[in-house]
Order: sequence, then structure tokens, then C-alpha cells
Amino acid sequence: MTRSKKVDRAWLHDHVNDPYVKLARKEDYRARAAYKLKEIDEALRLLRPGQVVVDLGSTPGAWSQYVRRRFAAKSAAAGELNGTLIALDLLPMVPIEGVQFIQGDFRDPLSADALAERLHGRDVDVVLSDMAPNLSGVAVSDAARMTDLVELAVEFAERHLSSEGALVAKVFHGSGYSQLVERFKQAFRVVKAIKPKASRDKSAETFLVGRGLKQPR
Repeated sequence: MTRSKKVDRAWLHDHVNDPYVKLARKEDYRARAAYKLKEIDEALRLLRPGQVVVDLGSTPGAWSQYVRRRFAAKSAAAGELNGTLIALDLLPMVPIEGVQFIQGDFRDPLSADALAERLHGRDVDVVLSDMAPNLSGVAVSDAARMTDLVELAVEFAERHLSSEGALVAKVFHGSGYSQLVERFKQAFRVVKAIKPKASRDKSAETFLVGRGLKQPR
């Protein structure tokens, strides 16, 4: 057996036995990532009915599912919801009732403009970014692409967040991380780094949360 097959088999074993994977199947979430957002939300109380939320890098839709349930009566997965949720991703996403979806590249100004048009001039209460580049395995290159995506999310937040709004963005520890923390501190009054229990131990990901713009529009 080749090393790559051994690695694939080990990953599959860990995935199948992952408690968050099992919970996601039980609670009908599309991915275990829903529990990362759930933990962040419960710790910081970011999401509530009536808000305007933008979900960047939304596919397959687990974060949008979680927000949609937060907006619905009795946390229902279907039916009327109180709030606006706009999702965007480069890849297609199976529709979620009540979620407005835009397929496009957030790095493309046209996609960012389409997203802004859906807001109809409304302030955004929470921007969620689970965006990540396709990893090449070249650490410096991957870190640079990740930094670019996070920078774009911060710039979007600065243009569209309400004065007390929040940005949650996935980042990777390593090259460029300290610079991203400083970028958040430039933009927000309160900055926290959170690594949810649902993040795999081997993963370099963590989440930066910025709240309250220092220079509201």
C-alpha cells in the first residue's frame, strides 16, 4: 500500500468516527463546520433573529443552515424566518429555503458588486467568512492567498457593517497570521481569536472575530 493510500484510509477512518460528523448527520447539517460557527456564536452571542448576515465561502452551506435556523421560529430548518441571509461562493450550493445565494468569485469586483446590490443599502450585522484558497502545499504561496481573502473580507466589512457589527473570518496560523491580527485591530474595537473544539486538532485554522468598527461609515 502506498503512503498516500495509507493517509487517505487514515483520514477516512477519522472522518467516519468523528463525533461532529456523526452529529451533523443526526441534525441534518451538510458539514461538521456548522458546529464551529455554533460554538463561536454561543460564546460571543453574535447571531439573532432580524439581522442581515452575509456568508462568504458558503458552500456546501452548513454555516448558512445554522444561521437560517437561528432566524427561524423554534430553530426550524424550514419555514418562515426573521432575518436576511445572503450567501456567496465560487462553487454552486444546493438551495436552502430563505437563503439568497450568489455564485461568484469574491475576488472579482463584479461578484462583490452583485452582493452589495442584494443589500439594497442596508447595513450588515454580521459578516461570516469561511473562505479558503485551494491549497497548493507551498506554505508561503498558500498563506499569501489566504491573507488576500481575509483582507477582502475586512474591506467588505468596513464598507457594509453596521457600527456595532461583527466579522468572523477563518485564518491559518503561520506566515501572515500576526499581520492579519493587526489588520483586525486597525478595523475593530474588539478582536478575539477562537479555535472551536469542532476544529480538528491537526488543523492550522482558527477564527478571528472583530466587533465594532473603529471608523463607522
